[in-house]
Amino acid sequence: MKPRNDDYNERKKHLESYTDQELKAYFYKLTDQIIDPLLNLAYEYTTPAIERSILMRMGFSSIEAKAITDRLFDYGLLEFGAGNVVYMLYQREYMSIREAGLMLLEGKTIEDMVEVFKHES
Repeated sequence: MKPRNDDYNERKKHLESYTDQELKAYFYKLTDQIIDPLLNLAYEYTTPAIERSILMRMGFSSIEAKAITDRLFDYGLLEFGAGNVVYMLYQREYMSIREAGLMLLEGKTIEDMVEVFKHES
């Protein structure tokens, strides 16, 4: 058997005194350090694809969802969530979710929603 030509034995020295339980805890600590930034990105950022998917689950066709998402992006509202913007308009205007989305698609009340969301942030 050939000897290893790497520094494995040197790199593992700091782990030799760990018990199995301590190794497990150390492993999960390192895993958290890797995963935490990814989770933060998922919580803080969205994409047009995600927003279209949300709108489709709210009952809009894929064509309507893309058009609404594009319009919200153009007005800087996508960061607040497409579904959230539609839902907020639905609550403010006492109309159906579908009517609210189509109203945004037509450009009606989009300026009002810009004011609502820009003042809340």
